[in-house]
This record gives sequence, C-alpha cells and structure tokens, in this order.
Amino acid sequence: MDKEDNKIVIELDKYAVKYVLDLLLQDKTTGENIIFATDIYSNEDITINPKDKITKELITKDGVCIIQPRVYKSLADQQYRTRTNAEVFTPSWICNKMNNYCDEEWFEGNQQFNIEHDTTWDSLDNLIQFPEGKTWKDYVDSRRLEITCGEAPFIASRYDTATGEIIELNNRIGVLDRKFRVINENASNDEEWLEWAYRALQSVYGYEYQGDSLLIARINVLNTFVDYYEARFRHQVEKSELRKAANIICWNLWQMDGLTYTIPFYEAQVGYEEFSLFSFEENVEKEEKTPICRLFDWRSNKSIAFNELQRRR
Repeated sequence: MDKEDNKIVIELDKYAVKYVLDLLLQDKTTGENIIFATDIYSNEDITINPKDKITKELITKDGVCIIQPRVYKSLADQQYRTRTNAEVFTPSWICNKMNNYCDEEWFEGNQQFNIEHDTTWDSLDNLIQFPEGKTWKDYVDSRRLEITCGEAPFIASRYDTATGEIIELNNRIGVLDRKFRVINENASNDEEWLEWAYRALQSVYGYEYQGDSLLIARINVLNTFVDYYEARFRHQVEKSELRKAANIICWNLWQMDGLTYTIPFYEAQVGYEEFSLFSFEENVEKEEKTPICRLFDWRSNKSIAFNELQRRR
C-alpha cells in the first residue's frame, strides 16, 4: 500500500505483499483459498460468484488490484454491503476511544497512549508505565479479538477506514500499533525486538465474513509489521521473516460466518482433524469435510476449533 493523495491504496505487486500473497489468500481451515462471499465484483466482462475462491488473476485488472478499501467502493456498493452483511466501518477516533477504554482497564485506570479530543487525539510521548505485577511482555502477550473485523481498524490503524487517509506511524492507535510501541520502548536488542514482534502478531485475532475485506485486513496487519520493522532496522524485511509473519496472520485473521462458526455457505459438521502449524503451506492431504473454523493457540502450539473458546470460559 502506498500513498496516493494521502489515501491508502492496495497494491499486490509491492515487495512484501507480492512475496507472501499465496499465504495471504490461504484459508487454514480448508487448505484452499478464501472465498469472495460477495457478488459485487461481477460485471459485463466476468462473473464472480460469492462461493468462488479469490485468486490474484481474478482480482487483478490491467495490473491494478480491484479489491480496495471500503472508502473507494461506490456508494451503491457500500449501501448494498451494509444491507446484506451489516458492514459498517468504524472511524479511527471511535476505534481509538474503544481501544483506550480496554487499555484503561488493563492499565488499571491510567491513560497511557494518547489524549482524546472529540474526533482527534494527541499521542503521548512519555514511556509507557506498567501497573504493579504487570510487565511490558504481559501487555504484548495479552490477546485481543476483533469480531467481524472488516479491514481490521481496531488492530492496525495504517489509515482511517472512514476516509482512507493515512495515519503516520507515531500517531497510530490500533491494538497492534500499541504493542509495537511497547516493544520499541523495551526490547533490549534486535533479536528480542523481533521475537516480541512475532508474539505481538500472535496475540491479535479477528474474523470476517467477506473475503475481500479479510484480504485487506491481512494486508493491513502484514504492512503494519513491515512498517515497524523497517523503521527499526532501516532495511527491507527478510523473505523468511515475511513468510513467518504471514503464516501467523493467516491463522489469526480468518474467514468465518459468526453465526455458524464455519466458512460462509457451509454447514458445520461434527469432527475435525488436528492441524499442524504449517499444515497447508506443505500441501498435505486433508479429509473432505467442513469443520468448525480453526485458529492457532500459539502458547500451546496447537490449532483449536473456534467453538472451543466458548467452552474455556
């Protein structure tokens, strides 16, 4: 994604996204690609059904990605998606307010990251202070889930989803941005920084029904990792590090119908198999069934079905 009149644009041929696009299109539950789950991309030249799998060829026209943030969609398409899928994107100032609310509880009442002013905010430049009994590592490891995440504005705030305007690195308010700020302030060396950067990615989760929004969310989270990495190291992310980050992201941001806990348009079936961390990157054989959607428990080093989270309460 690059600046264009200070607006965000999805570009599939930029280094980071291009190298891991195969992973970013992957569904870890089925081992196949995520599906469109929307019919807005059909036109007189091509028919794209909601159940069709997303491929680079289908979403590229004349070298340009046809999947772009909601702000670039026509008003008619925006209204249609709101009617059919209750898609309403949250302005960054509201995301900030809600993330501040969660953090005030975690930090036991202390304002840490910014001061709100109606629809704007001022980022604080003091070092983040942690309450007694909690450390910076506890904060990075604290897990957050954004339900029906859309383009994931609560997790990664590279731009305002309501306007498309780019937010500068030092003024971002997403959950992942806050974790990277804490890592920047506390990691003692480059090795520790990178270790906790991956743990930050492992700590943020989100699911989304529509495949185009999910792809954008995954790209936003990947590019957030890239932004902070390159600000720290002053060079491009190594390809092996990109693939590690993308693999985490594709487990943690997944496609799901929030009512059935399955891939959109499928009915849940009883039973599932235990998947390994890299199961589908290795293209292992899989049974023909549609299990409950799965995510990865990084601390236990195993995949779990989404409905297991309810049983753990």
